[in-house]
Order: sequence, then structure tokens, then C-alpha cells
Amino acid sequence: MSNRTEGTTMTASNNDAERIYRLWDEALGHKDLEAALALYAPDASIESPLVQHLMQTREGIVRGTDALRTFITRVFQTNPPQRRRFKQGFFSDGRILTWEYPRQSPDGDQMDLVEIMEIEDGLIHRHRVYWGWYALNVLKES
Repeated sequence: MSNRTEGTTMTASNNDAERIYRLWDEALGHKDLEAALALYAPDASIESPLVQHLMQTREGIVRGTDALRTFITRVFQTNPPQRRRFKQGFFSDGRILTWEYPRQSPDGDQMDLVEIMEIEDGLIHRHRVYWGWYALNVLKES
């Protein structure tokens, strides 16, 4: 897996990774539900402790466009101030895209998360979010 940062020349599959990395961050920043959903395949899934918390389910997975729409809407409505977007590039092999939101950022502590996306045919098929101790404490306190 090679390290990628914005502006790097890449192959077609890595171009998908870079495009998704950039567009997903823009959708998150603008809380643009339709832009976020456009990046996911119709049968895509998201796995995260936040799924259990926001959807009040035992399983931490949502699947399919309708469930993604409901979940992402709730995410956008409930983002705490500690959920900032500082990161330092991404890693991708063209099929797997991953990056970290480290706890320590230039503006102070932020929720520490790792995003992993499996990409096929230019769309996200599986999205997993792993939480660090600081982010889990924010979730517990909300």
C-alpha cells in the first residue's frame, strides 16, 4: 500500500480513491446528504459503534441506501464539536482507502477515528470506522 496525498498522480483505481477521499470529506464538511450517498453503492454498508448508538441497534452495521440515508442524516444532525476533520493524507492500493483523524490536531483534541473504505467500480461498498479512546469517551458522554 502506498501513501497518497492530495495532488499526487495516480492510476485509474487510485483516482477513484482520491476522488472519494476528497468528495466524502466535502460532503461531511457541508453535511450534504445527497453528495455523501452518491459515493456509496446501492448495497453498501457502514460499520461503526456510532451505528449502535444512533440507531439503537445491537448490530453496528447499516446496509443499503435507505438505511444509509437514515444513518448519515442522524450523523450530520448530531456531530459534536470534537468531530473535526483534521487529517494528513490517505493510504490506498486502489481498492482499499484508509486515513486517520488523529486525536491531536493543530486546533486541539478531536475525535480519533480511522476510516476504511472498500471501493469497487468507483463506489464505496464497505465502510468501517474504528474509534479511539477519546472518540469513545465523547460518544459515552453524549
